[in-house]
Amino acid sequence: MDDANERIDDTGFGGLRVIQSREFGYGVDSVLLAAFAAGETGARAIAPGSAAADLGTGNGIVAYILSHKVKDLHITGYELQQPAYSRAVRALDLNIQADSTLKDRIGFINCDINEINGMEDMDAVVSNPPYFRRQGAIASSSEERYLSRHESTADIRNFADKAASMLRRGGGFYIVHRPDRLADIISAMRSAGTEPKYLQFVVPKEGEAPNIVLICGIKAAGPELRVLPQITVHKHGGGYTDEVLRLYGRL
Repeated sequence: MDDANERIDDTGFGGLRVIQSREFGYGVDSVLLAAFAAGETGARAIAPGSAAADLGTGNGIVAYILSHKVKDLHITGYELQQPAYSRAVRALDLNIQADSTLKDRIGFINCDINEINGMEDMDAVVSNPPYFRRQGAIASSSEERYLSRHESTADIRNFADKAASMLRRGGGFYIVHRPDRLADIISAMRSAGTEPKYLQFVVPKEGEAPNIVLICGIKAAGPELRVLPQITVHKHGGGYTDEVLRLYGRL
């Protein structure tokens, strides 16, 4: 590894590994997004053999999990921050040693999403974008963590517009975010021509308010939103619920 502040972790999905910062790593939201996009929680699934993009891929965790869950998926992750991009690429080198087919199925590009030339040729776009508006929350002590959590060069409307420009007609845009941004997300999707079709709330524990929302929009689809049963992450006694353990592949 390039940095003593990094670690290599087994994702638990097909032996795939990721390189993470010791300061912060991927969370349950990334796993939920991948499961949602793979159709495991009730939304329309990304079809086997699809071409997909991951906007704001970070260390590549969603791309890696999806490559395990969706057969023959070809996915490209786009990441603005060079340190995160570097981790994604170096992890790919590690994973190719175990599975040479990944060389032709996963790729990463270091760029601002606004620089992507959308060709309307993607079957699916996934994204776990920054949750907070500019100056919408207390700044993190880590610049990298701050930029991963706060809209800087792109906001939710930019992500929705870019996804729409990349998707073919009928393609799906899958996103994980905070419930307090739901109105912004639906507005941005509709403005971009991607109709929200599946909505799923996630609660930390049974009886608590949702803290995560999953949304799938379909490009050029008609209006009809399906609200899926909520996902509960933790049991009151501690630990993940069986539902979430299944999404992690542990049951």
